[in-house]
Amino acid sequence: MPADPAMVVRSPEDSPGTFGAMRSLFLRDLRVAFRQKQDLLNPLLFFIMVVSLFPLGVSPEVSFLSRAGSGILWVAALLSVLLSLDHLFRHDYDDGTLEQLVLQPQSLFLLVLAKTLAHWVVTGLPLVLLSPVLGVMVHLEGNSLGMLCLTLLIGTPVLSLIGSIGAALTLGLRSAGVLLSLLIIPLYIPVLIFGTGTVAAAAEGAPVGAYIALMGAFLVLAVTLAPFATAAALRISLSNS
Repeated sequence: MPADPAMVVRSPEDSPGTFGAMRSLFLRDLRVAFRQKQDLLNPLLFFIMVVSLFPLGVSPEVSFLSRAGSGILWVAALLSVLLSLDHLFRHDYDDGTLEQLVLQPQSLFLLVLAKTLAHWVVTGLPLVLLSPVLGVMVHLEGNSLGMLCLTLLIGTPVLSLIGSIGAALTLGLRSAGVLLSLLIIPLYIPVLIFGTGTVAAAAEGAPVGAYIALMGAFLVLAVTLAPFATAAALRISLSNS
């Protein structure tokens, strides 16, 4: 399949501005995602199945589910994002678009940021929107439910940004999914701990300002540093292919 015409290298005089290129790439990735509905629906279906089956496999007691509900939803969201990461750069790598992307005159940092944002919109944001329904299923109360949605809204972009580093490093490798999990899951643990800890503190009536501030700091660090690491990993992967 030929490279996407929107990504063909142009001379500096003909190339769009940086934000124009980011917008074009973001919209292109959204269009591609909605054409490939299987890749779009798999993380959502996985999220729903994990949360739905957990009470059947462990315990349906209301007291247990209300205590463990935030952890169940956070782990399910983490695994759902992880499931979708292999496709973040894979299709562009296979059809040659990724090479054209790296050769663009615009900053690869910002182009990677646009691709990661598109990935979060089609993967992480639906999980956030779906979490209130599944939160009611595991008997989370109003305050805990609202805090769960807030922590997922802050935390899922961090999962996508960190995951993009692993997706770039494992690009073109056999058994990339297994290696990606081994690389990324340890980096997800702090986000998981503070995400579930925030909901637990809210359920007990404790102050949650410090938790939210730390999660916000994670997001700022991820937005600032992860695209640089991803861009470097993409160049390494392409040079070795």
